[in-house]
Amino acid sequence: MNKLNLDQKTIESCRIHANAIAEKIVRFIDNHTTVSVERSILRLLGVDGVDRYQVPLVNRLVDDCLQQRNCGEGISRYLAASLKNTQRNLADFLVAYQAGKATLAKDPASVEETLAILKPWIDQGLKKIQEQKELRNHWISTYGTAKTQIYVIVATGNIHEDVIQAQAAARAGADIIAVIRSTGQSLLDYVPYGITTEGFGGTYATQANFRLMRQALDEVSKDVGRYIRLVNYASGLCMPEIAAMAALERLDILLNDSLYGIIFRDINMQRTFIDQNFSRLINAYAGILINTGEDNYLTTSDAVEEAHTVLASQFINEAFAKKAHLSASLMGLGHAFEIDPEIENSFLFEIAQAEMALEIFPDAPLKYMPPTKHISGNIFRATMQNALFNLATVMTDQSIHLLGMMTEAIHTPFLSDRFLAIDSAKTIQKTAKSFREAIDYREGGVIHTRAREVLQKAKLLLGDVEKTGLFNALENGVFAGVKRPFQGGKGLEGVYVKDKDYVNPIALRMEEFFR
Repeated sequence: MNKLNLDQKTIESCRIHANAIAEKIVRFIDNHTTVSVERSILRLLGVDGVDRYQVPLVNRLVDDCLQQRNCGEGISRYLAASLKNTQRNLADFLVAYQAGKATLAKDPASVEETLAILKPWIDQGLKKIQEQKELRNHWISTYGTAKTQIYVIVATGNIHEDVIQAQAAARAGADIIAVIRSTGQSLLDYVPYGITTEGFGGTYATQANFRLMRQALDEVSKDVGRYIRLVNYASGLCMPEIAAMAALERLDILLNDSLYGIIFRDINMQRTFIDQNFSRLINAYAGILINTGEDNYLTTSDAVEEAHTVLASQFINEAFAKKAHLSASLMGLGHAFEIDPEIENSFLFEIAQAEMALEIFPDAPLKYMPPTKHISGNIFRATMQNALFNLATVMTDQSIHLLGMMTEAIHTPFLSDRFLAIDSAKTIQKTAKSFREAIDYREGGVIHTRAREVLQKAKLLLGDVEKTGLFNALENGVFAGVKRPFQGGKGLEGVYVKDKDYVNPIALRMEEFFR
């Protein structure tokens, strides 16, 4: 249902520019690896656990590789040589390695030997991911999917408390539960181990926590007769590792943006692009839907003046996703309801932005974020703004509806706040159910004019970024007004040029799957 009559040639030009932008970065990615990519390979081969100092074994192995070996050849080749030299299977080698009775081989195995030696563990890891994907598909085929899925967050810091709040939210009507990550975890160059009960502003993303929450949501899914989807965050220095753990534990959605960590966490852009490419390949293979973070631009930039940067970034994220084999059905492109409500016709501008996203990306399950920037301690005003957001969601057929909370600017929401938010969204969904099909927007009116202006500005911006290159655009602060250096930021020391005989056996097998 096309209500804006957007110029299709302009949309196609945007996609051509975005593809060219991504293509240049992918050529760079293809020649590099990172410590987090190498650790992800180990995780998918079955390496798990920590040493007596609580250092993850995947970090130990990759750090050993960095000390006296050529990490550009890939950790897989050294691991394969270690198994060959010690005549041990992987589990026995890890026990011996942890006890100091075995070391990582000094010289790598050949590529052919590596693929042959590691095949049993590659098969085992990929089989588990496929089994989890099939189980998810079974749940969805059994219960179906709501047209607009209600998405709420839990963020206690204690995974056991998160479980209680998550199950309560599901019983109240939520379809998607996001476990907010502990503040600062994106800057840790390792993944904490085990079940955690302490976190600030959220709960640590660990494989054990993923497993515990997945089990809890499966239990409540049976009770409520709906498949409750689980979300976590794959941004940060361990982006591909979290994607690997999520694939093994059947998470359904990951926050996985190409630019977010660079702009808002000062993670080196080289590191981020390399990591996001492998993480998205894992997500594509596992059937995990990604959410992008364009909504964050509007927290630092004006939502009226910089709306085109959101659209431009959506095109870029789409292009990167395609390069990693993600289908449109797995691209939860982000946007937000963040225009200052004091601006005349702000609601119409919001409708224009949301309808435009829907029509340009019709097959993508768009993730629509609630007002936050202009929410204050006035809970009555916050409730009004969230109600307008809920109405905009229904009017523009958004797929993933992240609820706003009346206490957003006061404290981490209580169970009662979350219940009221779910009740408001469901009431408006019901009372305005057929609103979109009952209305049209006047040609030349505010909504048409606004959408076309934003699209045209996005096209011009993408053309400029193609000319200068995305690396330079990020250095110049094109997105969110934040400048980041190519040779600066966190994690640059973990980037390595690939040797001519480098091999990532997991990526090879996943790429074969999509051929």
